[in-house]
Amino acid sequence: MSRVAAFGLGAALVALLLASLLVGPAEAGPFASLRAFLFGGEGPLTLVMREIRLPRALLGAMVGASLGLSGAALQGYLRNPLAEPGLVGVSGGAALGAVISLQTGFALAFPLALPAAALAGALCAVLLILLLAGARGGALTLILAGVAISALAAALVSLVLNLSPNPFAASEIVFWMMGSLADRSFAHVAVAAPFMALGVALLLPLRRGLDALTLGEDAAASLGVRLARLRTMLVLGVASLVGAATAVAGAVGFVGLVAPHLVRPLVGSRPGALLPAAALAGAALTLAADVAVRIVAPERDLKLGVMMALVGAPFFLHLVWRQRGAGA
Repeated sequence: MSRVAAFGLGAALVALLLASLLVGPAEAGPFASLRAFLFGGEGPLTLVMREIRLPRALLGAMVGASLGLSGAALQGYLRNPLAEPGLVGVSGGAALGAVISLQTGFALAFPLALPAAALAGALCAVLLILLLAGARGGALTLILAGVAISALAAALVSLVLNLSPNPFAASEIVFWMMGSLADRSFAHVAVAAPFMALGVALLLPLRRGLDALTLGEDAAASLGVRLARLRTMLVLGVASLVGAATAVAGAVGFVGLVAPHLVRPLVGSRPGALLPAAALAGAALTLAADVAVRIVAPERDLKLGVMMALVGAPFFLHLVWRQRGAGA
């Protein structure tokens, strides 16, 4: 990634972080908000800035970076520009764990029971993926295992909703699955951060291997890339990032699909160079969507996942149409 592109993405991310801190329902001007954030005070505005808006902004950047990085890594490994993090089934497993905790009442046991259950669901999903794909399975096997797990998780979520005797629990499940960063705290940041750091540590070293895979699996193996190790690290890294993001923010789609395409013209076609750029773009995209949620419908609690779907679905259709034209 060139210095100009890195500077531009970094500046956009800082500006959106600042916007996320300053935009909200609290009736306070930007200068008063910044003063309360930087210097504190005894009024409620300091509490709003430091305990409500700051963790929300940090989580928005963390979730977006995790999904953007995961999407870029999967697109590079599968050599498919339409791949996205939900393809491997981890987000479906995390959603199922969260839904079960909401339906059984476990989510009320302690404040972080819901993200803990979602992380447990993501862990079960990744174990199933590794078991089904096997030690020597290729990219196609990984896709098939992910699709099967995603379909099974979606079916079980629908079954829970269908059999739920409690309409309030069903309503809570539906709203959680729309995705949101509202009412998050530093406890959620602390829960997600170690898993996201682990995912970054697993995926960034794969840049050389992903670049080699553009020549094909046989050529990559001849260059010294250990394909089985690369795939295992990729699955574990994506699972850590996507599982943690889903655990704290719910189901937020399209970030992992859209972010790599936004920055690909800036960094070229090398998957390794795309990873950090896609992380920055995903963070900026998620923060922009979260700010838009607060501006468009400040009193209606418009969900982040809904906003991302409204933006991402047309972009996805555009990608499909462009692929169709390229195939013709």
